[in-house]
Amino acid sequence: MKKHPLLTAAAAAGTAVLGAAYGIYRVAFYQKPTTAVPSPADMPTREVYRKAMCPDADALARDTFTPVHITAQDGTPLAARYYHHNDGAPLAIIFHGYRGYAVRDGLGGYTLCTKLGYNVLLPDQRAHGYSGGHTITMGVKERYDARDWAVWARSHFGPEVPIFLMGVSMGAATVLLAAGLNLPDNVCGIVADCGYTSPREITRKCLPEYLPGFPLGPTYAIGRLGAILFGHFDPEDADCTDAAAHSKVPIFFVHGDADGFVPYEMGRRNYEVCRAKGKRFLTVHGAEHAVSYYHDNTAYTKECTDFLQDCLTRRHFAWPKEAPDDAR
Repeated sequence: MKKHPLLTAAAAAGTAVLGAAYGIYRVAFYQKPTTAVPSPADMPTREVYRKAMCPDADALARDTFTPVHITAQDGTPLAARYYHHNDGAPLAIIFHGYRGYAVRDGLGGYTLCTKLGYNVLLPDQRAHGYSGGHTITMGVKERYDARDWAVWARSHFGPEVPIFLMGVSMGAATVLLAAGLNLPDNVCGIVADCGYTSPREITRKCLPEYLPGFPLGPTYAIGRLGAILFGHFDPEDADCTDAAAHSKVPIFFVHGDADGFVPYEMGRRNYEVCRAKGKRFLTVHGAEHAVSYYHDNTAYTKECTDFLQDCLTRRHFAWPKEAPDDAR
């Protein structure tokens, strides 16, 4: 029986679309986790940042940690490093960015919080490091992982220990999206450093850079299909701006105005719609993507420290703890 030419053409077209969808999925969203940890020499290529980051990276490498493992709500194994500094101290949970490393992207937050005496948890995002999975979902599933880590922390350390969710780049999007969920009541603040407005918008912004010369509309549509079919997530199922608007806890937004990866305007938009009391925004002039802490360490440290302290004050939590009168 002779095949109808239209059916043959349709089958060929369908196969081509599926092939393209898989190809874009592999380029944009697929990731094989690696446990290789970058050395200080592998920090951002700009020498000015590398010199500033190396001492902090060395200090982090010398700090002792406890490996922690939990299971995400969808069954994905998740891993983190827990750095204990003081009993009863606030806990900072710091999330890294897209195809990043906890010990690199979270370095500024780790350094700042360690100097404040906080304990620090550095999770590997799904499909990164020692965590499982092969798909980066740009925050769509990672937001639930962030909540799972906060729930674990509350159970492990107790409801009286304040928790801060912090993130850089995709990590910032992760904690912003988590702000739209029902978080444990001892999560008292969020720090979002150079986060984007939605998985959809950042994907549309980056696809032309990954696949130059291809028309954005069809490329995004096929890429979205690939995410749904092969990654089992939809980039349009989450919106950071909407989550920020519904946050019940204060958010500190940070963005460099020379950011070429996540546009500065995205950070401003997230801030402007946020209705949480105590929100703040810091513009770091001249800072490129994800290096604001090192570009203007003085301003970043002051503004972030003030924000964290304000969040603790709102919860009537004193840190550092005052010594008893008989111990003075």
